[in-house]
Amino acid sequence: MKKHLGIFLSALIAGFGLLPPSALAQPVAGRDFTVIEPAQSTEDPDRIEIIEFFSYACPHCNDLNPLIQSWVKELPRDVLFMRVPVSFNPFYELMAKLFYTLDMTGDLPRLDSALFSAIHEKRLQLVSEKSIGEWAVSQGVDARRFSEAWNSFSVNSKMKRADQMARNHRIQGVPAIVVDGRYLVGGKDLNELLKLTGQVIEKRRKERSAKPAAQK
Repeated sequence: MKKHLGIFLSALIAGFGLLPPSALAQPVAGRDFTVIEPAQSTEDPDRIEIIEFFSYACPHCNDLNPLIQSWVKELPRDVLFMRVPVSFNPFYELMAKLFYTLDMTGDLPRLDSALFSAIHEKRLQLVSEKSIGEWAVSQGVDARRFSEAWNSFSVNSKMKRADQMARNHRIQGVPAIVVDGRYLVGGKDLNELLKLTGQVIEKRRKERSAKPAAQK
């Protein structure tokens, strides 16, 4: 009996060894992620949407930035990554406005990491429209284009929409990652946050594949 039990256990262990990590690591609601109710609509129903809620002023977002930049490059084609700045306080609100302003002028890709560095490494006091504008111009942004974008209806509208999205997704702090408008991912540190996000993406992929396209 013991001999047969030992053979069974050995075969079971060997079988688990053949399984991919995603098959063994199943995220648990209430521990690894929080269910968002009601589920929020997404930009592209054909892709799994990932939203990083963040702020340039947040030190943890600064720490996450290089990690998530590398992580995003490895995402499969059925995953859409987006970033949404939050406006929890006046400083965060200024940074959210700067995010959308630089996006409008086309300077965001090249200045994204530089802005994190300006705040958290160089300790620049970007705490007013004047200081922010001067920094942007010093980085090669056209002053007129920057001013027009900063004061534009489009930027203000995007900020209002971002605030509404943060409320709808129940965002209490940043960085925060939401999978497909349904799951707010947890994690005890930044590396685990990204690891769990990958597991929740796989969970959501299986859910979507199990439903007719009209119900996704």
